Amino acid sequence: MKDLYKDSRFRLIISANIASSIGSGITMIAIPWMLVSSDNGNKVFGYITICMTILSFVLTPFVGNLVDRVSRKKLLIISEIICFALLFIFSLIGFIGLSYEIWHYTIIYMIGSLYYTIFYPTMFALNQEIFTKEQYKSLNGTMEVQGQLSSMIAGALASILLVKWDLHYILLLNTISYGAAIYFYLKLPYARLSIEKAEKVVKSQVSEGLRYMLARPSVFIFLLFSFMPFIGVMLTNYLFPVYLVDVFKADASIYGIEGMIYAIGAIIAGVFVPTLSSKIGNEKTMIFGVFVYTIAISLIVLVNLPVYLSLMLFLAIGNSSTRVARNSFLMDHIPNNIIGRVDSLFRTLGLLIRILLLAIFTKMVSSELIIYCFFVLSGILMLSLFLVVASWRKSFQVKKKDCPVIANT
Repeated sequence: MKDLYKDSRFRLIISANIASSIGSGITMIAIPWMLVSSDNGNKVFGYITICMTILSFVLTPFVGNLVDRVSRKKLLIISEIICFALLFIFSLIGFIGLSYEIWHYTIIYMIGSLYYTIFYPTMFALNQEIFTKEQYKSLNGTMEVQGQLSSMIAGALASILLVKWDLHYILLLNTISYGAAIYFYLKLPYARLSIEKAEKVVKSQVSEGLRYMLARPSVFIFLLFSFMPFIGVMLTNYLFPVYLVDVFKADASIYGIEGMIYAIGAIIAGVFVPTLSSKIGNEKTMIFGVFVYTIAISLIVLVNLPVYLSLMLFLAIGNSSTRVARNSFLMDHIPNNIIGRVDSLFRTLGLLIRILLLAIFTKMVSSELIIYCFFVLSGILMLSLFLVVASWRKSFQVKKKDCPVIANT
């Protein structure tokens, strides 16, 4: 771990991520809150979320292929520059005295969502490419801590800025953060692994990731359903603001505090999961995370506001434990020249599940049935936990000799 912290590339990546995560985090807290607080905002936000999820579903396989074909550093810099320019334009709207409307909020939310669609798979592949296998557990744990610490800071700032600042100041802060990230990425020493691998990837197909995993069906099921806590987090990004407003009658500061508590739990997971997975393995750590998340999400509708906020800690521990161990598992077993397409496969399937559930939940919320949304989500997580355990036993216990160390193709 000390070698990792001494690596200048690691420090530059962390610095860039902190800068962009805090800025975009504040914006992506502010925009949903402004939407759900407006007239008929719950329904509007639901439809916007569904549309963006569908768009991400369409784009994600191609993003995965792009990640395997081009310079990951260049892809990150281009995405940061585009977001910088667009948000700067939207901040000018407020500074010249114009009012923001629903369509402004929608486009700003789209910018943030598309940024995340590109950023996460690109950063994941970049980290696997430039760091060593021995560093993966510490790397993923530290990246989780960094990401959630940034989210905690963003939540704290959002709880203050949403009350005291107009939107154009928040957007200006976001553009400054993107500018800082661009600076750090430009200084990052980087070169593609080899021309031979890059040329081979260009000739490959987007569907290669699917064929790759269908040859290992038990592992496919294990990885797919261990992704469910993350899908749950994405769904609750829509459900929680609505639940706070409609059920608890809470204000924006409570929404910010919720994000801070969640970040604290994720930081705890990021610190202890590398040690835990070193002792019991990535697979058992993933099962532990799915179990904790399932229990916590099942209790949401049964508790008052203070306990609800406390459950955010366990939701974070469950999701982050699963994600850190899962990322290490993928880095350990999948070669870098195909990691973008395999990773995008699970992201695409996850987006498909989110589209279906968001459509159902939006209809239920509009019918004032938000509590039943959590019952549905709880049932899905319980089924996922069962399938994760069953596929783990089949793939890693009964047939341990077939543990998927995937060869280069």
